[in-house]
Amino acid sequence: MIRYTADHEWLDDSGDDVAVGITAHATEELGDIVFIELPEVGAELTTGDEAAVIESTKAASGIAAPFDGVVTAVNDELAESPEKVNEDPTGSWFFRIRPADPGALDSLLDEAAYQALIG
Repeated sequence: MIRYTADHEWLDDSGDDVAVGITAHATEELGDIVFIELPEVGAELTTGDEAAVIESTKAASGIAAPFDGVVTAVNDELAESPEKVNEDPTGSWFFRIRPADPGALDSLLDEAAYQALIG
């Protein structure tokens, strides 16, 4: 199931771990993405920690850890070709994280709530 944060991140828990990316709305606001710094695999993140850095032609922004957990994978392809996020934001995951609490996604937004937020 796809969940969202108020900070315009999407989270997909359909695999063993949770994939994290940014929404199409976020990419529209940021403009052309030119640099991405990803977390280290094995990094232990706490809710709100800066997990990744995104630089665009308009601004620099971070992706905050949506919950406590451990980074299990990063999408190195995005670090090498950050423009891929602009081409397909919903298919471009930045990192995967294993939640410390299996119910961590329960408090996040569903599609309808996210659309109301940006609407």
